[in-house]
Amino acid sequence: MATPRHPVAVFTFLVALFIAGAWLATWFVSGPDQVTLIWPPAGIAIGALIVLGWRWWPFIPVAVLIFHLSLGPVPAAFIPFSIAANLTTALVAAAWVHYRSPRAVDHLTMRSGFLFLSAAAIATLIGSTIGAAGLVVAEMVPAHDFAEAALRWALGDLYGAVAVLSSVLTSYRWRAWPGDVPLPFRYARRSEKWLWLAVFLTSLVVVAWVSRHSGAYALGFATLPVVFVIWSAVRFEPPWTAFGTTVVGLYLATLIGLGYAGLTPPRDLGSTTILIAFLCMITATPQIVSAAANENRAASVRALRRATIDPLTRLVNRPAFEDRAKHALQRHPQEMMALAYLDLDQFKLVNDTLSHRTGDELLKSLAAALASVIRPGDVFARLGGDEFALLLRKVDHSEALRLAQELRRVVADFRFPHQGRVIAPTTSIGLVPFIAAESDFAGLFAQADAACFTAKELGGNRVQVATADEPQVHDRRNAMDWAVRISDAIEQGRLHLFAQSIIALKSTSKTNLHHFEVLLRIEDVASGELLEPGPYIAAAERFRFATRIDRAVLTQTLEWLDTHRECAAQVGMVGINLSGASVNDDDFAQFIEECLARSHFPASRLCFEITETSAVRDLAQAQRFIQRIRALGCKFALDDFGAGFCSFSYLQSLDVDFFKIDGSFVREVHTSPLALAIVRSIAEIARVMRKQTIAEYTESEAIRSHLLALGVDYAQGFAIERPLPLARYFDSPDPAAAMRQAS
Repeated sequence: MATPRHPVAVFTFLVALFIAGAWLATWFVSGPDQVTLIWPPAGIAIGALIVLGWRWWPFIPVAVLIFHLSLGPVPAAFIPFSIAANLTTALVAAAWVHYRSPRAVDHLTMRSGFLFLSAAAIATLIGSTIGAAGLVVAEMVPAHDFAEAALRWALGDLYGAVAVLSSVLTSYRWRAWPGDVPLPFRYARRSEKWLWLAVFLTSLVVVAWVSRHSGAYALGFATLPVVFVIWSAVRFEPPWTAFGTTVVGLYLATLIGLGYAGLTPPRDLGSTTILIAFLCMITATPQIVSAAANENRAASVRALRRATIDPLTRLVNRPAFEDRAKHALQRHPQEMMALAYLDLDQFKLVNDTLSHRTGDELLKSLAAALASVIRPGDVFARLGGDEFALLLRKVDHSEALRLAQELRRVVADFRFPHQGRVIAPTTSIGLVPFIAAESDFAGLFAQADAACFTAKELGGNRVQVATADEPQVHDRRNAMDWAVRISDAIEQGRLHLFAQSIIALKSTSKTNLHHFEVLLRIEDVASGELLEPGPYIAAAERFRFATRIDRAVLTQTLEWLDTHRECAAQVGMVGINLSGASVNDDDFAQFIEECLARSHFPASRLCFEITETSAVRDLAQAQRFIQRIRALGCKFALDDFGAGFCSFSYLQSLDVDFFKIDGSFVREVHTSPLALAIVRSIAEIARVMRKQTIAEYTESEAIRSHLLALGVDYAQGFAIERPLPLARYFDSPDPAAAMRQAS
C-alpha cells in the first residue's frame, strides 16, 4: 500500500474529489425515490482504500457529511445511513481485493480487472441495502419500494465503480507505466497522444452539439468518443484509456440525465438496468482492450527479458551483447572502440569447494560491483559461467587499457565473505582495441577470447592486449581454430584410420599375424588433404577434445575389425593411443568395457598406449585405470618412454607390457653416445622387469641394426613400413615376413 508524502493534502484532495463526484451525481436524481442514476464517489472511495489502505476510511464520512450539509441536503435521519452505506461499500470492496490478491493493484491485468469488478459488485449490494434502509427510515421512499430502491442504488454504485475505479488505480501507478516497456514494445509517441487528445475532445464537442440540436442519430454519435478511447487502449498506456473511459462514461450519463437528443432519464428499474448495462458495456470495453494489449506487451517484455537478460546478474546476455555490439559497429564505423573479455581465475574452485549456490551469489555481487564502474554508453554483459564481456565506446588504445586495468582492480579488491571465509577473486582480461569500420565482430571476439586465455596461461590477474605481433595470442587463436576443425571432423566423420606395422627384430617365428599401431589422420574439409596429428593434437588436449577423439578411434577400429572378420583373424596385436584425459576419466574406462562387450574382437589383442607424462601426472588414477582395463584382457604400452624426468622411479607402480622408447633417442642411437647409452639402459631394465621394448621412429637400416644389437625387441618406423590406410593395410606385403626372408 502506498504512503503519501503529504497525508493532509491527500486527505483533503480525496474529500474534495468525493464531493465533486457526489455533486455531479445529483444531476441525475430520478423521480420520487431520490436515488441517483450513477454514483462516481463509489469508485473514488473503493479505489482510495485499495491503493492507500483501510486506515484512510475517515475521509469517506467526512466527505459525505460535508456534501449533505452543503450541496446535497437530505433529512437528518438519512445521513448516518448514507455514511454507513458509502463506508461499507468501500471497506468491503477493498477487503475483498486484499484478501484475494494483496498485490493486485501492482499488476493491473485482465484477471485483476475482473477481481475489482467482482469486489465492487459484492460491496455495492451490501452498501445499497444499508442505503435503501436509510431512505425508508427517513421516509424518502415508501417501504414497499425498498427492493427497487436498493437495486437502483446498487446499479448506480456499480456504474460509478466501473467508470471511475480504473482511473483511480491507474493514476496510482502513472509513473510506473513508461518504464514498464522497453524500446521494442514502446507505447505511442507524444505527438500521437496530442493528436488523440485533440480529436477526442473534438468528438465530445460533436456529441454535445448533435445531442442538443438534433435528435437524428444521437445514440450513434454518442458512441463516437468510444472509438477514440479504443484507439488509446491499443496504442497508449492504460491510464489514458482509464481516464478516457471515465470521461466518456460520465459525459454520456450527463447527456442522458439532462434529456438531450430526446433521451429521457429512466423512471423505472427496468429502464435503469438497461441503461446502466449499456453504459457499463461502453465503459468496460475499452478497458478490456487496454488490459489485453497491456498483457500482450508485458508478455512480450518478459519473453524479451528472458531472451536478452541474464537472470542471475541482470546484465545483458551473450546474444543480446552480440546484437548490441554489431549494431554499434554498423552505426559508428569510424569510431575507436575496444572489446574486453573477462574470465575469473580459478572460479571452479569456488563452485567445487563452497557450492554452486555460493558461486552464484559471488557472481551476482561481483557483477554489481563491476557494473557500478561501467561508463554510460558502454555495453557490459555476462556471457555465461564466470565470463563477462565489455564493449568500450569512444576510446583509444591507452584509455581502453586504463579502463580494463580498472576492471581488473575492481575484481582484485572485491571481497566476498562466506561462513567465516573471505573469497578474493581475480580475473584475466583480453583486450582488443579496434576501429569499427576495419573490424569484424566474430574476429574481434575470437581475438579477445584468445588474449584472455593467454592472460590466464601467464598467471592470471592481468590484462593481455591482443595485437597482430603477439605470439601467445596468435598461438591461442590457431589452437582455437584447430579445436573447431577437430570438432567438425568428429561430427562429420572425417577421421581416417591408418596402420603402421610393429615387427619383432629377433623373431624367427613363421606366424603371419600382424602387430600394428592405429594412427589418426583428419581430412581437411577445404583441400581434402589428410593431416597428421602434429598440428592439432596439442589443440585437442588444450580444449578437451582428446577424449572425444579417443572414443571415435576406438569405436571405428573395433567396428572395422568386426566388419572385416578375415582381416581381424590376422591381427596379433593392435595398438591404440590414449590421451591423459581419457586415462583420468572413469567414464572412458566404462566406455572401453561397453565397446569390448559389443565387439567380437578379442580384448587380449588390444594394447592401449599411454604416454609416460600422462601416467605420472596422476599415478594413482593411472594405476586404477590400467588394472581395470587389464582385467578385461587388454595390454598396455608406456609410450614416449625415457622422455620424462622421473621415469625409472615409477616403473614398479605401472603394470605395463611394453616400453615404447621415445623417438628422440631412437633417431640418434647410431650417432649419439648418450642416446645409445639411454636406449641400452632401457632395454636392460625391461629385460630385468620382464617387459618388452618397442623402438619407434626406426627410420633407417643403421638404426635398426643398432637396436637389434642393443637387444630391443620390436621396431616401428619408416625403415620398416610407412603408415597405410587401415583398409589397405592387409593387402600390402607383410614387412615382418619380408624381413625374415631378407635375413
